[in-house]
Amino acid sequence: MATKAKSSAEVSGGFTGKIGYVMAAAASAVGLGNIWRFPYLCAKYGGGIFLLVYLILVATFGYTLLVSETMIGRMSKKSPIGAYKDLTARRSHSTGSKVFAGVGGWVNALVPFLICPYYCVIGGWITKYFIEYCRNSVKVMANDDYFGGFIGKTAQPEIYFIVFLVLTLAIILLGVQKGVERFSKMMMPALIVLAIVVSIYSCTRPGASVGLKYLFVPNFHEFSMMTVASALGQLFYSLSIAMGIMITYGSYTDDSMDVDQSVGQIEIFDTLIAILAGLMIIPAIFAFSGGDPKVLQSGPSLMFVTLPKVFNSMGLGMAAGIVFFLLVLFAALTSAISLAETCVATLQDELHWSRLKSTLIFAIYAAVIGTCCVFGYSIWSDFTIGGFQILDFLDFITNSIMMPFGAFFTCILVFHFVTVKKMDEEIELASKFKRKKIYNFNVKYLCPIGLAIIFASSVLNAFGIISM
Repeated sequence: MATKAKSSAEVSGGFTGKIGYVMAAAASAVGLGNIWRFPYLCAKYGGGIFLLVYLILVATFGYTLLVSETMIGRMSKKSPIGAYKDLTARRSHSTGSKVFAGVGGWVNALVPFLICPYYCVIGGWITKYFIEYCRNSVKVMANDDYFGGFIGKTAQPEIYFIVFLVLTLAIILLGVQKGVERFSKMMMPALIVLAIVVSIYSCTRPGASVGLKYLFVPNFHEFSMMTVASALGQLFYSLSIAMGIMITYGSYTDDSMDVDQSVGQIEIFDTLIAILAGLMIIPAIFAFSGGDPKVLQSGPSLMFVTLPKVFNSMGLGMAAGIVFFLLVLFAALTSAISLAETCVATLQDELHWSRLKSTLIFAIYAAVIGTCCVFGYSIWSDFTIGGFQILDFLDFITNSIMMPFGAFFTCILVFHFVTVKKMDEEIELASKFKRKKIYNFNVKYLCPIGLAIIFASSVLNAFGIISM
């Protein structure tokens, strides 16, 4: 008789307990999405009004999807593709159900495969900046053309990308408890302490009070549908939802874990770091640039172009740069680990490979795709996809299309196949489920309808059909 292949959760072992899960999930959530992405989106879309919309979405969409994905993983003990197949088959074996399971599972599973390589490229950029600040290259890095000159090269960005990728996968090879969980438990406290130190320094600079007002006082004249769409896109990155990560991490938990309480703690961690990220960057920009709108809305380059100018204008520019980019490096690693872990778990579950083989095959794949992203700014800079550079295209296709689509499928899986009643019963095995009514309403009505509207709006806006 053939033996049933073990899932990645059975092979790799689960988390040691609730603290291990919360720290790993929070470490995944508290990554570049918070430290790099949140401040520039917040600055671009009105400061306080963006923050208000984001917090509302965390309490509604974020909470609902975190609970749903964790429970999907816990109930199935599998990564996204297997989880969708298993939970859909429990309710129906029809052709339509199988198609739904296949599409929903693969959408959620493919997102980290697309994000992780380019994420490691950005991790390589951060590694480069950290090393340069350690070498006291403060004035050189403040030049307008420094960042563009660096990513426009071929060898240097590639080397730093490979270094970051190897470091990430080395931790993955150690397994769930010795690698992912142990690293997360060490990095999370260090990351929070560093974020608080940098935030205090930023907020105590002369002129920073104007930045604090911009960050915390909503200006409703700045509100638009793009504010909501951008905040939702940020939510996916910040909480690591619609990427298959929380389904995979949920598969490493047991029935004794209080999911409602654990998700609440992840929400707190995420919100704290998002606000700290804003406090680190926005007041400093106001203090050292006078709050120039062009500087505030410089987008992704805010961290790599604008902040080095800020550090150069400080008396302790070298120290500030070292501490800040060490913090960002920690954040990048924690998120890259969760993305890579999800990819490796999918290969283990679907192809029944060992953890070592899955990690090595993924390493080759990530190296190829990441190298394409690196070359997209140098020797392949003339090659674009729909007007996007390779890295920007992967970011657009995952953030604006696949993640809202995957989150919509998650809601359908819960209320149609698993059923809300069954989900409530499973959560209440070890939880009082204080927000049960809110969860039930959100997963059945608010989230699927809201996701469909925002998904359609984002795509139409991206192609210039409508303006938000």
